[in-house]
Amino acid sequence: MKPTDLPSMNYLRSAASPAGARPFHVGIVIGPGYNPMDMVGIHTVATVIPGAQIHFLWKTHDLVEGYPSWWTRPTTTFAEAPDKLDVLAVPMMMPEVQNDPEVIAFVRTKAKLASHIVGICNGVLVLGAAGLLIGRRATTNHNSLPLLSELGVSEVVPADLGVVQDGNIYTAGPGLGCYEAMFRVVENAFGLEAAQFAEVAIEYDPRPVYGMGVASQADPKLLKRFEEFMEPLVKDYRIGSLAAYNAVTSSAHPTAA
Repeated sequence: MKPTDLPSMNYLRSAASPAGARPFHVGIVIGPGYNPMDMVGIHTVATVIPGAQIHFLWKTHDLVEGYPSWWTRPTTTFAEAPDKLDVLAVPMMMPEVQNDPEVIAFVRTKAKLASHIVGICNGVLVLGAAGLLIGRRATTNHNSLPLLSELGVSEVVPADLGVVQDGNIYTAGPGLGCYEAMFRVVENAFGLEAAQFAEVAIEYDPRPVYGMGVASQADPKLLKRFEEFMEPLVKDYRIGSLAAYNAVTSSAHPTAA
């Protein structure tokens, strides 16, 4: 059975997006090892936006594995992506993917025309590597916060303070950050009532089980364990993102001969 054969699914589509609604293109960059937790909120909130057309963006249409075992087929290749995206979102991906020059170049190019640019968790480092965070306020996940100042960020905001918006760029920590950043996008694009309706429609009401979801409230022993767990990846993120950032900034301001 095809999704188009499901009357209930067709009803939800038509109810959320009445006929004649202007297309609202939401592009979510994915790739091998991407973190579904950091994009699912963007996708979920987008499902109740009038005219939403959601694009899972990657180099090819081949299946990619979100970490772990979350197989996803990209809907739109980099070459097929609309010239202008209403939303360009980058969740956490593995360092090898985030540091890929083709990925960084694609994000940099699409960001020039995108109305709203969203970075979640380590996905924020892609925005930084592309030179999009120079002189901006921004946040990311706890372990990668120290990297932001090396990527041109003027004010590094702790991840436990929620979504940081600077102009048309929204950055947030992992997990729930993707929901909350997308709510802000909807509010700015469609108005407060539309964002509130989205919150009602998906019954968004987080209730932390242990109250340790932010570093400032976590058990110090567990936080240290987490930092050690992520340390090898953070080193890899740093090497690749700084190399790309330095290349971008040096080309923008070449040294006089």
